[in-house]
Amino acid sequence: MPKDFNLASLHTVHLVPLTVYKAGGALDLETQAELTQRLYMSGIRCFLPGAGTSEFHSLSADEIVALVRVTREASGPDAVIFGPVGLQLTHAIDCGMRAIAAGADGIMFMPLSHPYLCDSGMKDYYLSVIESVQSPTLIYKKDLLPSNSLLLELAKHPLVVGVKYAWNQMHEFRTTLLADHEGIEWLCGSAERFAPYYMLAGSRGYTSGAGNVCPHLTLAMHTALAAGEYSEGMRYQRLILPIEDFRARQGDSFNISMLKHALTIAGLDCGPARAPQRRLTDAERAEIEVVVGPILAAEAELARENNSMGLSRC
Repeated sequence: MPKDFNLASLHTVHLVPLTVYKAGGALDLETQAELTQRLYMSGIRCFLPGAGTSEFHSLSADEIVALVRVTREASGPDAVIFGPVGLQLTHAIDCGMRAIAAGADGIMFMPLSHPYLCDSGMKDYYLSVIESVQSPTLIYKKDLLPSNSLLLELAKHPLVVGVKYAWNQMHEFRTTLLADHEGIEWLCGSAERFAPYYMLAGSRGYTSGAGNVCPHLTLAMHTALAAGEYSEGMRYQRLILPIEDFRARQGDSFNISMLKHALTIAGLDCGPARAPQRRLTDAERAEIEVVVGPILAAEAELARENNSMGLSRC
């Protein structure tokens, strides 16, 4: 299959939707659809349901497929959806094939958590899944492996359309991007804290979890940076950074729990994150409320401005 995927669809914010649970811990697909619709109406067009901030490692294959399906049903025909794959080889193939059947446009390899990894073993794993699923593919780099040389080798595969790069060594990112002669997308996988620097180095899209809470702000940040309006882009980044800095505390262990409480403050209760994710204390929840207040005010103001100018998408 040739690389006929529309790469321009990746030149945007890649939103990882929080996973919504009922009180008993099962998926709440009705509220999940409400979240997806809210994000879509705010302008989000690229979704990564079931990925890292969606608690990939705590979800079954059935749950990941259900999240892909509800994302497809609750968004619009122009939404681009990548289903996450990883863990055991057979699990990855099964999850990937079922995600495509449920409406995903492609798959994204999550960082592998297996011990004793090497490039040659990872290459075999990637190619086995890609050849089985036969869909546009993103590869996520968050550590030394997969190496940049392996990523460049995989970029030659007709189904590999991009790399989600979250190994924040900017010179390595830039030199690897420049060495790519296949024309795939090299995307920031480290969200708003690092997105401006990746975009200056050549990335045209970035992942966001904060966008669950402030989609208008992060889309405005991306638009400004993509247009080369760096002062304006950094102004939006400063508004969003309190969320990102809080999530990064203690080895990024607040990543999901902080966002879940922030979204509850914004009016949509997603339920707590599954173990082993951090449980918030009363003091931490109170601090998050202080942090998020000004951001929600700025988000609401920008949403009103966009609506008054006819910039809301539907």
